[in-house]
Amino acid sequence: MDRGREILARVIGIAMNLRTIVIASALLLIAANASAQVDPFEFEVYPYQTEGKGVVELESLNSFTPSGHNHGYDGTSAGSIPSQAMYRTAFELTYGLTDHVEAAGYVNVAHPNADSFEYAGSKFRVRGSLFEQGELPVDLGWYLELEWHRTPQYDDNQLELELKPIIEKDIRKFEIALNPIFEKGVFVGPNRNKGFEFGYAAGVYYDYLREISPGLEFYGALGLIDDNDPLHAQQHYIFPVLRGELPHGIEYNLGPGVGLTRGSDRVIVKCNLELEHFIGALF
Repeated sequence: MDRGREILARVIGIAMNLRTIVIASALLLIAANASAQVDPFEFEVYPYQTEGKGVVELESLNSFTPSGHNHGYDGTSAGSIPSQAMYRTAFELTYGLTDHVEAAGYVNVAHPNADSFEYAGSKFRVRGSLFEQGELPVDLGWYLELEWHRTPQYDDNQLELELKPIIEKDIRKFEIALNPIFEKGVFVGPNRNKGFEFGYAAGVYYDYLREISPGLEFYGALGLIDDNDPLHAQQHYIFPVLRGELPHGIEYNLGPGVGLTRGSDRVIVKCNLELEHFIGALF
């Protein structure tokens, strides 16, 4: 009788260990195969023009996901915390080093559903413009960013490098801006040995009035350049936006975004506020 109980206990123990191994392996597999995501802290299309020398700009990039995913590593969630009801803010401080080069630092803060605000990572970048505006048929610029995460619950890639060419063309009252995005995990994190991922941010705007102008913005992530994710797992969004300048030099850009694939969150609302003339120039 005792011998039978001992055998049964061993069988139960083996089954529990197998269950633990299976669950852990599944979680690792999900994390390893997580699709490429757009940066939900930065729904912004960068223009060709940089800040002038000595000019300081403070910007708050805000987004809220009223209809997202209930599981981590889905939609705009690059970590274990679901995107559903997630509120995100990036505080950006930019300084014009020269008339053609600026530097900036970001602090990302997130507010998961029913939780308090939490630190969610930092970014540092430099951006520049080539030649004078209008000197070439298409205005060209460049962008280099290093993103640092000590919060794997929001992004399990601890260190990422991002490169963006900036392309802009003005046609009468229409402004067209394109930011192809090349991103790679470096040194540490699950994607450090993989190649570059490709994404994009783009905008088409009609300069109707200085106070208010309509536009369309597009954001997307396709996965690795040499191994794109299936279309249903990719992320693609379209944002009808309004932008303009309020009194005291406060600029805004806001609108709802709609996900176009199953891998996208269904609805994201953005509201970016920029304080440039309010702060003024240091020199």
